[in-house]
Amino acid sequence: MTESIIAFTGITAIVGDIVEIDVAAARRMGLSPRNRELALLEQDGRAFSLAQVVRLTRDTASLQVFAGTQGLSNRASVRFLGEMLRAIYSDNIYGRVFNGAGRPIDGGPGLADDPRIAIAGPTVNPMSRILASRMIRTDIPMIDVFNCLVESQKIPIFSVPGEPYNALLARIGIQADADVVIFAGMGLIFDDFHTFRKTFEDAGILARTVMFANLASDPVVERTLIPDLALAVAERLAVEAGKRVLVLMTDMTAFADALKELGIAMEHIPSNRGYMGDLYSQLARRYEKACDFRGAGSVTILSVTTMPGNDVTHPVPDNTGYITEGQFYLHDGELDPFGSLSRLKQHVIGKQTREDHGALMNTMIRYYAEGVEAEQKQAMAFELSAHDRRLMRFATAFRERFMTLEVQKPLETALDDGWALLAECFDADDVIIKQSLKDTYWPAHVASHAQQERAESP
Repeated sequence: MTESIIAFTGITAIVGDIVEIDVAAARRMGLSPRNRELALLEQDGRAFSLAQVVRLTRDTASLQVFAGTQGLSNRASVRFLGEMLRAIYSDNIYGRVFNGAGRPIDGGPGLADDPRIAIAGPTVNPMSRILASRMIRTDIPMIDVFNCLVESQKIPIFSVPGEPYNALLARIGIQADADVVIFAGMGLIFDDFHTFRKTFEDAGILARTVMFANLASDPVVERTLIPDLALAVAERLAVEAGKRVLVLMTDMTAFADALKELGIAMEHIPSNRGYMGDLYSQLARRYEKACDFRGAGSVTILSVTTMPGNDVTHPVPDNTGYITEGQFYLHDGELDPFGSLSRLKQHVIGKQTREDHGALMNTMIRYYAEGVEAEQKQAMAFELSAHDRRLMRFATAFRERFMTLEVQKPLETALDDGWALLAECFDADDVIIKQSLKDTYWPAHVASHAQQERAESP
């Protein structure tokens, strides 16, 4: 970076983490601030913090102060650096942790001389995109079997505070068959950040992981830059190195709350529930970085979006639902098969997976739904038929063998287990699946409960 030799002292206001300067006075000194340009704030002869121009009008420029404005005086000086915030990009970034200013914070070797790339660039030209057609295996049955994760997909995990969504995100990171995992944490408590790093390290994937982290105690301004840094690196890895990159982001609600806080400080007119009117555009600009590049790699985005009060109509999940290609709904420690949806799964089911995948998936979900209805009938003291009891046995076993988050099995094993569960609970003639599939995959050695009941009856 090239610092201006001119130290400008025209700060006119300090509101929250926003500093305003007199643009006319700056121009008289030969300075021309540009939108998104970096600046260095100095106070009492020492560097105070980096800042970035976030709004530029004829009369004033607003700068976000990375370290916050606590202790900052309006007598402080501003030196413009002549360039935008850039992310470090080299082979040395693997296994490293960076903050929202793009600086290493893990105590490792300095990377000041490594190449840097621009962030927050435009989304990919549609002509450079190809149709999503490759599956990312996670070894989590509720994803691989029922809602496949597809390369270049952008999909959130909808949940509420207190659910194990970060643990699920970490598991997907270590089990997914991606070349590179890029983690973007926003507003994390230290325990969660430490858990992510230790999980990646213990699983042996830290050498192909890049981490960007903003803790709850870190500046709010940096929270808004974490996705841009992570996605810029992911895009470059996919385009130049041909990598299949999986970007894990948590929590996009914390990101949106940071945008709201900064918008209020700049006196923007709020929209729904205090969020700014451009919330949809801000989210879409990040999510649309997901892409399968023609002749290169891909960027897949899996994020966490917490829903305050479990309210799916909250502005953040509501806007997210219009942008993304489905969602995983984490509820009561389980991935809910009714609330979860992958809109791209039809591109891989039966094409990259076994021929029985689609039919088995639909049949199991149908029987699980009927089993839940049978459980409700039992709770209301209705008389149950023998078929209702078989459905209830199926629903109980389905939760234990597929829905529990600790379950880990390859897709083919999960499909075989699905056939075995059907055979345990029902006769082959009672299960509505194409006969040719039953002839091929129905396990003949498994005796159903219906057969046992007939054998035990007088």
